[in-house]
Amino acid sequence: MEQKFVQYALILLFAFLAQLIDGGLSMGYGVSLTTLLLSIGVGTATASMSVHISEIFTTFTAGISHFKLGNFDKKIFTYLAIPGVIGGGIGAFAAVHFQNVTLIKSFVSGILLILGILIIIKFIEKKDILEKEYKTPRRIHLLPLGFIAAFVDAFGGGGWGPITTPSLVVTNAHPKKVIGSVSAAEFLVTLSISATFLFTLQTIPWEIIIPMIIGGMLASPLAALIIKKASQRVVGISVGCLIILLSLRTLLNELGIGFFF
Repeated sequence: MEQKFVQYALILLFAFLAQLIDGGLSMGYGVSLTTLLLSIGVGTATASMSVHISEIFTTFTAGISHFKLGNFDKKIFTYLAIPGVIGGGIGAFAAVHFQNVTLIKSFVSGILLILGILIIIKFIEKKDILEKEYKTPRRIHLLPLGFIAAFVDAFGGGGWGPITTPSLVVTNAHPKKVIGSVSAAEFLVTLSISATFLFTLQTIPWEIIIPMIIGGMLASPLAALIIKKASQRVVGISVGCLIILLSLRTLLNELGIGFFF
């Protein structure tokens, strides 16, 4: 009993920290919590479903918080969410029937590593720029990006934030509005992924999910506030650093080299 209590407390704490990062930089929650669950013996399919169901609640809280604080762009949200719902559902269905995602993970991680480096260079070279100098992403860019990111997120166990955020920030979109809009759109994407998992896997491990929901929802408003107060340059460089860290982790793990998280 005591061991289970410690385990649930650890999940809650880790969810709080993961959502603090994810809510602030729109990436890291799924990867971090999936890694933790796998390390304590939870099966792959159960871990993925648990994380996505908990994200229904955490992404809703994060999206509302960002919207209220002005970290939001309606166009980015709409044209990421619509194809994202479709891509997420298809990706979750494929995840249940196909197990080998190694090549996809490695390919995506290699691209993200390059994007992370480019983002850091971009924001180191520039000081904070004026609001009018930021560009609004085009619909032709947002639609396929939303579909691909959601598909990879469901099929590969993570990727919505790491794919969408750097892809938009590197094109000179407003980093704060990108993060807020990506976080808000993730709610609908996660809803689609979770519904598909529920129809195909059916068993729901609430004893794992509830601590993640509590920890994530507590962290979401704080993360949104941090982003509201931080400078665009700090946010941009932070996004780049986290992208590089997550990409290196995946690539090294695929090569059989241990990583620290």
